Amino acid sequence: MSHIPGVEFRPLTIPASVDDTDAADFREFTRVRNLVYREMSGNDDDAKTPAELLPHYQSDVDEIRHAWAVVADGVFIGRAGVDIPLEEGSRTAFWLIELLASHHGRGIGSAAYELIEQTARTHGRTVLQSWAEHRDAPGPRLEAPTGFGSIPTDHAARFFLRHGYTLEQINRQSALDLTTADETVATLLAEAKRAAEGYRVVQWNLPTPAEYVEGYAWMKSRMSTDAPNADLEVDEEVWDADRVARHDAKYIAAGQTVLVTAAVHEATGGLVAFNELVRGGDPGSASHQEDTLVLREHRGHKLGQLVKCAGLTRWRATEAPASPKVITYNAEENRPMLDINEAIGFVPVVYEGAWKKVLS
Repeated sequence: MSHIPGVEFRPLTIPASVDDTDAADFREFTRVRNLVYREMSGNDDDAKTPAELLPHYQSDVDEIRHAWAVVADGVFIGRAGVDIPLEEGSRTAFWLIELLASHHGRGIGSAAYELIEQTARTHGRTVLQSWAEHRDAPGPRLEAPTGFGSIPTDHAARFFLRHGYTLEQINRQSALDLTTADETVATLLAEAKRAAEGYRVVQWNLPTPAEYVEGYAWMKSRMSTDAPNADLEVDEEVWDADRVARHDAKYIAAGQTVLVTAAVHEATGGLVAFNELVRGGDPGSASHQEDTLVLREHRGHKLGQLVKCAGLTRWRATEAPASPKVITYNAEENRPMLDINEAIGFVPVVYEGAWKKVLS
């Protein structure tokens, strides 16, 4: 669907393997994805190989993923996509449009958005949500309705506003220099252990060991309800052993190293807090801190600090000693987690806006 001469939104072919004869589009899709992120950030911290990305695009019983390569005069210039969660009663769809900067201002993004909204309506979805990076710049700004943070009214912000979106939340991307953090992490880990009497740390690499599957599934389900989401609409997710297995299999198939660090409540034996660290196949690549959560009823015992610092300690020692940095994202109003991150040494890099539109 395109009203722009020479521009095509080509449904992405998902090959069984990146080496298959039908994998050329997926490989080029990945290359241009990485170029767009390099343009936005000036680095390759978010780069993935086709083999790392492919498992996350395979068919999934938990969501429907639509993806298109944006092609101009036969050349890939970006991508568009919309994810349809399959939680019972879900009204939401999540989407992205990413174009090389040299093709901004041609109406391609708006044409892609028309396709996204049409797809969401086809699936009966009425709440559309998306995230975009907003690099700091002088000039007019938009304040988050949460009262935490602001972003410049830049190219991306103007696009969202023009298409009827409201800014709901600001997320902070932070980075930790792993080469200088060891002493601070050790000090904070000792402090957390003293405060976390009655709790102990357990750690594992994926796949999740059988004895932790139930507790990990429950904590993953709580990410959708207990993390700060402002006025975004987030479906309550149901996680069980099968969903944990599907989750784990994607990362394993992608050749990614994943360390889960959890806190056990000794009185009950239950898992009550966790942190995830991930890196790709290149040992020298940037690491990513993914989900971190302390169950509500166990907050106030420095468990967030405990699992983060215990995870970083093992990460440096055995899992990713050559990784130079860790990237993480937090809602700007999530002061408890930001306090921990800042104490560890994470520094702000860039801010993301979370945008929402309710279809009539």
